[in-house]
Amino acid sequence: MIPIIRKQNMPSGAIFSLLLALTIHQTLTADVPPTVVAPETSSPPVSPATPGPPERGSYNVTNATDAVCLLARMGLQLNISFISSSGGKTVQEVLNLHPNLVKSSGSCDPDSATLILNEDNITLTFSFSLNSTSNKYHLSGLELSAALPDMPKRLVFRNTTLNYMVGTLGHSYMCQKETTLSVTQNFSLNTFQLQVQPFGVNGDFGSAEECELDEDDMLIPIIVGAALAVLVLIVILAYLIGRNRSHAGYQTI
Repeated sequence: MIPIIRKQNMPSGAIFSLLLALTIHQTLTADVPPTVVAPETSSPPVSPATPGPPERGSYNVTNATDAVCLLARMGLQLNISFISSSGGKTVQEVLNLHPNLVKSSGSCDPDSATLILNEDNITLTFSFSLNSTSNKYHLSGLELSAALPDMPKRLVFRNTTLNYMVGTLGHSYMCQKETTLSVTQNFSLNTFQLQVQPFGVNGDFGSAEECELDEDDMLIPIIVGAALAVLVLIVILAYLIGRNRSHAGYQTI
């Protein structure tokens, strides 16, 4: 309740003080909206920085007579996704294989060949198949077995229905450009400066059959060179036509 103020019985200073007190009281007792505290949000996990291009390694497989039956030179980079054992979050790892730490092995048969690369807790297996009718080979399978620190257990990623690195018997397959080979939903392989020959090896790599990416790089300068040659030819023809016309204007009468 607001008290009744009788102006005639109160001095002006008291009236002012009373009004000021009433104003402060009404301000303090007014409805104040509740303070909303924003819930704490956890930021998504940050993927590790992508390493640079991997070092190129040289690998080979020998047969029962100790003759080289498979040759490979390439830089390899693994892209792996998995659920971490610590926080249950999806982790994306990008790892380079280091040729000085890799141990290679494998086997060769008339229509199949295998290259196995081991580094610490990582095993990468390439499986090649040869069609004896068409004399064409291809990478038919890739398998990665890995036990990384944050993995709940050793994980295996496998695909045996691939059709990469198609080449001809006695020739090598080459792709200098970085290429991504999709293996499974959670694993892909990046290759750099790749040259491989899984069949018909005779001491060293056979003549190379290049991938489409490399062929496209070679096609661009060829097209530019051809366009410049056509332009030069047009200029020469225009010059010769103009010269003949000028001589025709000075014919003897």
